[in-house]
Amino acid sequence: MAASPLERRYAPAIILLLLAALVVVIALWASERSGGIGALAGRDGVQAGSGDQARYTWKIVTTWPKNLPGLGSGPENFARMVGEMSNGRLTARVYGAGEMVPAFEVFDAVRQGVAEVGHGASYYWKGKVPSSVFFTAIPFGMTAQEINAWLHYGGGLELWREAYAPSNLIPFAGGNSGVQMAGWFRKEINSLADLQGLKMRIPGLAGEVFTAAGGSAVRISGGELYTSLQTGVIDAAEWVGPYNDLALGLHEVAKYYYYPGWHEPGAMLEFIINKDAYEALPPDLQAIVTVAARAANQDMLDEFTARNNAALQQLVDNHGVQLRELPDDVMQAFHRAGEQAMKDLVASDPMAAKVYASFIEFYDGVRAYHHISEQSYINARDEVLDRAD
Repeated sequence: MAASPLERRYAPAIILLLLAALVVVIALWASERSGGIGALAGRDGVQAGSGDQARYTWKIVTTWPKNLPGLGSGPENFARMVGEMSNGRLTARVYGAGEMVPAFEVFDAVRQGVAEVGHGASYYWKGKVPSSVFFTAIPFGMTAQEINAWLHYGGGLELWREAYAPSNLIPFAGGNSGVQMAGWFRKEINSLADLQGLKMRIPGLAGEVFTAAGGSAVRISGGELYTSLQTGVIDAAEWVGPYNDLALGLHEVAKYYYYPGWHEPGAMLEFIINKDAYEALPPDLQAIVTVAARAANQDMLDEFTARNNAALQQLVDNHGVQLRELPDDVMQAFHRAGEQAMKDLVASDPMAAKVYASFIEFYDGVRAYHHISEQSYINARDEVLDRAD
């Protein structure tokens, strides 16, 4: 049948419209294959989504054995919270030390983008960032309550981020053990003479102090402590406190358990996040990361506070651990050596000097107040309760 005049008149327009529609379809298909939304699927750690609904998958590497109580709960809680608060838009998988990278390679792994997040202790990186020791603990330094206050209300966190900025890392407070134990010893320490030549696992600035006092500091990860003590590679080791130390079985290879934790009065842990990965998140997920880290930080301290005494009782009553206080001459030697080690650190590194100025100003102020508040109350409580007994 021949086409009508009307059909002949509009046929070219119809053909053009069909061709235009075909071009649009092909363009959208190509965009999804090589750009736009499809490009998200090609970026490591990001899954396809629309705008702020993109899904992100992070890897968390840690310096601790997988599922270690206390220390290991921090990254697990963080991963759980970011997943729940983001409704699955940001998920994270935790890898224990050695599963993805060795314990002491966590800093570099996150810096290089091998993993988006690391969990550990900043003083492990003293060789890379000398000022990092302030953000875990220094001998005779701040308690957990005090260092949290310095970080979040005294300018400490800003200095921490300044120190890590050249490494493309953003640090967050990542948990605290509270006052630690001085450590496990295979023999009694009755005087400073007993420390001479003693090999002890003790990291950070405290390791330098221990060496200056006559011992020999050794750097060993938590997963190697048991075997190292058992075989005599080391004579002593500090780890954390009763709750964690019981889990590692350290009472099986050393029987003398010393206090107080002069070296780590409030050991702050860290979440380190690759700056590029963090900045790739939309603002609401960045806020979730911040809040989750803050919550995990407090939760760890609560867990240690709740569990330590029961673990200590079990160590003493069920396993025959000998609880001992460090002799006064040992404590005095540690303090003298600590003063010198701090002077050397501050003189050797401008950033360490800058952090120290902030740290010591806050330390002096909070110590003065705690002398009439926390310390005074605890002393008074002990006095009245002892009298009542």
